[in-house]
Amino acid sequence: MNKSRRSFLKVAGVSAFALSSGVAALSSAAQAASSMPGSSYKMGANALTAKRWAMVIDTRAFSSPEAYKPLIDACHKAHNVPTIEGSNQNIKWFWLDKFDHAFPDDINDHQTAKIKDRQFPLLCNHCTNPPCVRVCPTQATYQMHDGIVAMDYHRCIGCRFCMAGCPYGARSFNFLDPRKFLPKEVPNPAFPTRMIGVVEKCTFCAERLAVGQKPACVEAAGGRILFGDLDDPNSDVRHALANNYSIRRKPNLGTQPGVYYLI
Repeated sequence: MNKSRRSFLKVAGVSAFALSSGVAALSSAAQAASSMPGSSYKMGANALTAKRWAMVIDTRAFSSPEAYKPLIDACHKAHNVPTIEGSNQNIKWFWLDKFDHAFPDDINDHQTAKIKDRQFPLLCNHCTNPPCVRVCPTQATYQMHDGIVAMDYHRCIGCRFCMAGCPYGARSFNFLDPRKFLPKEVPNPAFPTRMIGVVEKCTFCAERLAVGQKPACVEAAGGRILFGDLDDPNSDVRHALANNYSIRRKPNLGTQPGVYYLI
């Protein structure tokens, strides 16, 4: 068993123990969560649907880290993600990191320097087997029928078990009140702002899919990011994966991430 998988199982075990021993009082809330309001988005007549949503990012089409900035800006604007200057408490929905941090378990030890020195975009992987869902005591984190791992902010109690369970660092906790760092007129009044003490993350723009729009980062990418049904052999994402070399983050963990990278 490699070091990364061993570390992941250790964290998952600690989270599971804490869950079983420290949150007994929440059991009734967890049992009731299957009927919670907002467990899926209301689908409009033009909604985009899939059996299993997946994203394919063609990193070869981005010439520099700056080339990702319009994607990050589009994501953050669509979801009222604040920028907290002079603090290490910034909220992450879509961000960049080095190859070695993004893909520590990649089986190819002989990647070129051009790839290893590149910055890669990171976001929630919307795993087929999401450990964050299993450890959430209130089901504030839940998986939709199309594979999207969604959030119900009203049910989040700030325990951060989901952050301990996520092996990708894809979640952020609001230690500070994010609303204080937004402009007076929020960028997108249609999307809820969050409060202090809750966890948040990328949701594959489930609210946009429900009204027939692709994720904000996909639109901003201009064809360099594909988004489609992984279970459809005729989808763009399946064609891209069949005809290009792709990798995923930490594949040895068995979470089956829904985000693929063409390198």
